[in-house]
Amino acid sequence: MAIDKRRDDAEAGPEIAISVRGLVNRFGSQVVHEGLDLDVRRGEILGVVGGSGTGKSVLMRSILGLRRPDAGQIEVLGADPISENPADRDHITRNTGVLFQDGALFSSLSVGENVQVPLKERHRDFPDRWFYELALLKIKLAGLPADALDKLPSQLSGGMRKRAGLARALALDPPLLFLDEPTAGLDPIGAAAFDRLIKTLQEALGLTVFLITHDLDTLYAICDRVAVLADRQVIANAPLAEVEKIDHPWVQEYFHGPRARAAREAKNESSETA
Repeated sequence: MAIDKRRDDAEAGPEIAISVRGLVNRFGSQVVHEGLDLDVRRGEILGVVGGSGTGKSVLMRSILGLRRPDAGQIEVLGADPISENPADRDHITRNTGVLFQDGALFSSLSVGENVQVPLKERHRDFPDRWFYELALLKIKLAGLPADALDKLPSQLSGGMRKRAGLARALALDPPLLFLDEPTAGLDPIGAAAFDRLIKTLQEALGLTVFLITHDLDTLYAICDRVAVLADRQVIANAPLAEVEKIDHPWVQEYFHGPRARAAREAKNESSETA
């Protein structure tokens, strides 16, 4: 019965999809997070930024239950990611998709086989044809041609590997998607195309997206709000127009340099054209 209730919560959804309170993460004597608070709203794309060493990926791994924090409380769609209760862990696994920075594809498996991995783990008794058809659907959803299904990751370009990783992340139709530097290593045209894909999927599928990025173009193009990690905490979690006004050295340098101005201008031109 408890699992059914969590499924109902995931579908109907609270306003807050992810809640983090008082998070502490340490590596020996190094304190990465200390008393960190963060809310991610259901249905938004939240961009997560911060300088090197601020623990963006550590935060994501803590939220996913891949790292046990030293202190604090986390809720993901109403479940505790570090709970000893298997139902909590299963709930989070079933309702989240993750695209790691390097794609994390199995090099010895074809793209289609990579996409089928989470499907076969969840639905062991379905016929092979069902897995094939669903993998093909997800590959097309991620913007890949059908012939990518039988290719190995090494036969794909960097942008296509990102899309293959995205197809696998979407395999179980999760309402919550985690992206770690999704446009890293892509040329500007490829990065812009990937941004448009994420925004289209988010709007069409009603996704909540937790997006770690250094890409200012991505922040201005598709993010509803931006969370800034600095001084071991989240010092801002607001729309970009508000974040830009914060009187903090890293924020001022990051959001008021020439690259940020170019990203703002591109966003304004896009809005005027639309």
